[in-house]
Amino acid sequence: MSDRHILTAVAWPYANGPRHIGHVSGFGVPSDVFSRYHRMAGDRVLMVSGTDEHGTPITVAADAEGVSPREIADRNNRLIVGDLQALGLSYDLFTRTTTVNHAQVSQEIFLGLLKNGYVFPQTTLGAISPSTGRTLPDRYIEGTCPICGYDGARGDQCDNCGNQLDPTDLINPVSRINGETPRFVESEHYFLDLPAFSRALGDWLATRKSWRPNVLNFSRNLLEDLKPRSYTRDIDWGVPVPLDGWRDRPDKRIYVWFDAVVGYLSASIEWARRSGDPEAWRQWWQTPDSDAYYFMGKDNIVFHAEIWPAQLLGYDGEGDRGGSPGSLGRLNLPTEVVSSEFLTMEGRKFSSSRQVVIYVRDFLARYDADALRYFVAVAGPESQDTDFTWAEFLRRNNDELVAGWGNLVNRTVSMAAKNVGAVPTPGELTDADRALLQATSSAFTPIGDLLARNRQKAAATEAMRVVGEANKYLSDQAPWKLKEDPARRDTVLHTALQAISDCNALLTPFLPHSAQKVHELLGGTGVWSPAPRIEEVTDLDDGSPYPVITGDYGDAQAVWASRPLPSGTPLSPPTPVFRKLDDSVVEEELRRLEGEE
Repeated sequence: MSDRHILTAVAWPYANGPRHIGHVSGFGVPSDVFSRYHRMAGDRVLMVSGTDEHGTPITVAADAEGVSPREIADRNNRLIVGDLQALGLSYDLFTRTTTVNHAQVSQEIFLGLLKNGYVFPQTTLGAISPSTGRTLPDRYIEGTCPICGYDGARGDQCDNCGNQLDPTDLINPVSRINGETPRFVESEHYFLDLPAFSRALGDWLATRKSWRPNVLNFSRNLLEDLKPRSYTRDIDWGVPVPLDGWRDRPDKRIYVWFDAVVGYLSASIEWARRSGDPEAWRQWWQTPDSDAYYFMGKDNIVFHAEIWPAQLLGYDGEGDRGGSPGSLGRLNLPTEVVSSEFLTMEGRKFSSSRQVVIYVRDFLARYDADALRYFVAVAGPESQDTDFTWAEFLRRNNDELVAGWGNLVNRTVSMAAKNVGAVPTPGELTDADRALLQATSSAFTPIGDLLARNRQKAAATEAMRVVGEANKYLSDQAPWKLKEDPARRDTVLHTALQAISDCNALLTPFLPHSAQKVHELLGGTGVWSPAPRIEEVTDLDDGSPYPVITGDYGDAQAVWASRPLPSGTPLSPPTPVFRKLDDSVVEEELRRLEGEE
């Protein structure tokens, strides 16, 4: 185990419903592949996230159902926890933003910013629904953009021209909830002074050399138009504002986005408190040589490359006004913001409201988790928008997982089990044997380098190329034709099994479920690639029950290296590692998609 500490900070899925495969392709699978690789390499990983449960969409859903926001959050939190655990996402802690701990940490960051002068009060015009008297957040107001004339601009920005807007800027504004014209009234709020961080953010971004170019360019462009952003909102569902005269008001809360990003810190602190060492989080947040990687889709870049770093800089006292760190101490900025592009589906945007969607739980009810993980890794939206099609999913599953990797494992283990009953003892190696073993054992360094730099598509492709070399070796050496030369047959089978062992390690971050199966088919016992589990816990401060995802990942046998496969290890006849899908799946799924529209 190395002393290198790596924080994997995973975007917080919003608790307004179950997750679809477009969501998990952006934040879920890439963060888990990254974390599993680093754990195998011996690094100390802390992977945290949770459900983001405050804000207006939850209150709108609650009003529509006639229940409390907490009931909506509880229900969807449990759904999302089940989805992400079934996908094998190895969180050290997946929690939620409605804990007392999270509220306290969010309030501490706010107070630290206020103390250093980076948060200030200001009276603004806020939108109210005339029929309900409730506040209408910016995103729930639509109208015509005053800059480009686009008809569907939102109250926070125009998706057509990209300019930031205020609801009062819109021409003919209407509520997206009920179509009525909002009433604008004066309201006092606290604002984060983003312009005070333009220099510090620019200096920090100038040091970020390894980011994906699209993320870095977008982040730098944001600095050109920094304006103060409202830190509070007129809403009754969220983290209370920790100030006299505000604390007990039912209509003022910290803006959901400002509390959600604090979740990476609050989840780390909760994990430490649950671990029995309440200070353990500091190794990931305060030691100079620790690294923090933030995973999300591209629609979240602004909050992770601008807002959250500004909050951290202000709390640390490192903006234009100076200051000193708050009571938690100085906190590290992100090492990298790892943002994926968007996944579309059969050429269309995912849309739950329009039923252009497949939810994770529905997908996993019909297909294997590793089949989805593999598709995301090798064909997902890593650096450009990518289209998920059922035809391509079927092809990847059948040609690459089943016929490529699964078939190599199955026929080699089958021959060794039938002919020897164990891992055979090799004789003298030929040049061909040595060439294959060199190819598989030397693949760890370049593939590990790709994974460390979040080039997962290239890493998965290279791992499958090595699998192809092992398949070619087996076909060329044809051990099934060597009945009259058992010594040579055993050498070929041992070489192929060693190559399979290496390839299994190379593929473990992508395919943890099948990697465990292959480990057992090779005669291994115990846990190779650990699975996350759901634990029912109670809030550390108020006793409320909720489920978390956690796991024991330190005991895993998987390492990022070639390990000798011991001769004589008993082998049994194998069962298939992957399921071949019938071609009819494509038509069935397309009919299902069309039928739901």
